[in-house]
Order: sequence, then C-alpha cells, then structure tokens
Amino acid sequence: MENVRVAAGIGARRLQALDMTEVHIDSMEYPEQAAEGASLGIWRYQEYRNKKDREGLPKLELYDSPDVDAWTRGLFKSEAQNLARRLSDTPANQMTPTTFAQSAVDALCPCGASVEIRTMDWLEQQQINSFLMIAKGSCEPPVMLEIQYCGTSPDDKPIMLLGKGITFNSGGINLRHPNGMDEYRGSMAGAAVVLATMRAAAALSLPINISAIIPLCENMPSGMSVKPGDIVTLLNRKTMAVRDVDKAGVVVMADPMLYGQSQYKPRLVIDVATLSYGVQKTLGGGATAIFSNSHYIWKQFQKAGSLTGDRMWRFPLWRFYKKLVTEHVSFDISNNGSGPASGCLAAAILNELVPCVDWAHLDIRGVGMLSRFGVIPYLRKDRMTGRPTRTLIQFLYQMACPDKQKTM
Repeated sequence: MENVRVAAGIGARRLQALDMTEVHIDSMEYPEQAAEGASLGIWRYQEYRNKKDREGLPKLELYDSPDVDAWTRGLFKSEAQNLARRLSDTPANQMTPTTFAQSAVDALCPCGASVEIRTMDWLEQQQINSFLMIAKGSCEPPVMLEIQYCGTSPDDKPIMLLGKGITFNSGGINLRHPNGMDEYRGSMAGAAVVLATMRAAAALSLPINISAIIPLCENMPSGMSVKPGDIVTLLNRKTMAVRDVDKAGVVVMADPMLYGQSQYKPRLVIDVATLSYGVQKTLGGGATAIFSNSHYIWKQFQKAGSLTGDRMWRFPLWRFYKKLVTEHVSFDISNNGSGPASGCLAAAILNELVPCVDWAHLDIRGVGMLSRFGVIPYLRKDRMTGRPTRTLIQFLYQMACPDKQKTM
C-alpha cells in the first residue's frame, strides 16, 4: 500500500510540473492509497506567493476502476492531512488563536460537527488556570475550542481528543535560540491534527462519538509572562511548578485535559502534541512516539500505522519516570522533571492527569513539524507534514468498526 502511495504521489507530481490540469491515476489495485499519495503529492503551501507564480493543482481522477468509494475515502483522508499541513505551515501572525478558531468553524460546521469557542471570561470562570498561566504572556487573547461529533447514540461514551495549540512558542522567558525559531509556528501541529481528524471523521460519517478539546494561545516573553518556578493549582487540586517555561506544552494541556474528562466522561483519552526534543532526536521522522497505559490501544495504533504507512513506536511509561516528575518537597508535579529523558518525563506528567481511563499520548515533535531527513516521497522537504492525521483517522475507524479487519 505504501508503494502505491509513493508511485501515485511521484507520478502526479511529475505531471503537475508539466502544467497538466487533469491527472488520471491508476488504482494499482489500491484506489484509496493511490488517492492519498496523489493528493498529498501535488499539494504544497503557497498561500503567500504571488498568484502568477503559484504552481497549479491538477484535478485528480481515478483511471479505469469501479471502486470510486475507496478513491473518495482516500481523497477525504488526504485532504484532512493537507488541512493540517496548511494550518501548521501558516505564519504565526496569520494563524493566531482567534484565526485558528475561525478556521475550525469553517472546516467543521459544514460537516455536521459542533464547535464551541471559549474565550477569556469563560476560561477564568472555569479556572482553567494552567492554560491561562502561559497565555497571559502574549497580547493575543487565548481561546479554547470544544468540538463534538456524534456518529452514534448520544448515550455512548465518546473518545476524547486533546491537541496542543501553542500557535507560536518562543520559549517565554526561557527564550529559545533565534536560529530556526520560525519553525515553532508549528507548535500547534497537535491542534491541527486533531482538527483535521475531526473533519475527516465527520466527512466519512464514522459511527462513533468524538469530543475534542483544543487550547490555543501563544507562549511569549513579556512583563506578564509566567516566571520559572511559578506554581499553579490544577483542577484536580494538585500543584504544578513551571520550572522551565520553554516546556509549556504540558502546562497548557493540564487543565483542559482535566476539564474534558470531567465534562465528557470519555472511554478513552488521546492527546496529540509536539512536546519533546528527545523524541525527535530518537526517532527523527521515522515514526510517531506513543505512550499508553493500555496494551490494547497501543496494538490498535500499531495496526493503524502499518496500514497508513505513518508508523507508531511505543515508548516506556515506567514508574521510574513518574518519580522524576512527582517526588518534590514543595509541590506535586514539575513541568520538566529531572533528567534528560524529556519525552518520557512529559508523558509521565500527562499520565498523572488521567488516573482512571485508557489513555494514549502521541508525541509528534519529530513527524508533525518540518520534514528534513528521509522525507516521505509524497510529502515535501522542509515543510510541515500534517502527520499522523491519517493514522489517527484509521485508528478511530478501527475503534468504531472493530469487526472489520482492513483499512477503510
């Protein structure tokens, strides 16, 4: 299936370079995968190029195959990933929290999903303090999105998705090196993947209930910024010390994750975030790191990744790491822990916030931001990837239709 994606993507891109306005793709016995490869291959981010210099996007058609349904499913999934690519690659001044919220309304409401936009007053009333603690460093107002898709009985417990939405992460007072700082417009890649997944689930009419929480803010240095060592009390009454403002992701996600669990009583929580440099160093762009307290959930993600070609690799969630983030005299949890295993420490912090439910944490730092090494042939080098949108969609399909043992 991956070979079909690569062949279709490269072929469509070569014909696109010849200014073809219409390209007919052979199914190669896998029309869904052919559609994915071709659609992902021809797409490129060129919103801010002069119109006369933009590369044309040819119309894609299925050649000589009756399986139009599979072809259409492939287009839906690839278009969802392209949406995530566009959101992640947009410059931070053009993709503020408010702009992202409007993009969510535009993308989801026509598909039948509901979107609630929570603003500052509401966030303060609900005491979503860990999120507000980071957001107050920027003059851009924070926003939290609540998205719901109901594909089955309203009484069925939903799967809850949480996407980290820091639309620009400067590191706050712990300022990052200016070299390559523009890449951190992609610190909201987790939010983009969740939004794109919700759109695809609604477009494909998956028979499952999904709720999504997307906290959106900037992490900027100013006189209002959180200071290293500041402490916040979370909704579960535990205290968190923000010892490294650069590691703001877990702080932004903490109270929204607790709020979502109390509000929706989900059967499964999945968070998607660009969190740790350690994961990026370990896996590069080869796979998404997954941490989970459920072996069954891990096996489902492993299967989904093998079908989509966008793989997952499981990392340890040992008590060893939990001790490094919780054993302190002055507070309950630190936002950075002790030691170099940054990915495992971040996962241990988030695991503290989901004590009684199946949970998976997808760290997409290596795959969801700029692609540099070993680039997948149907994606673009040095651009945001939108990964692992298709794997998350496939996983939701498997959870919705457990009796069907193949791709959609």
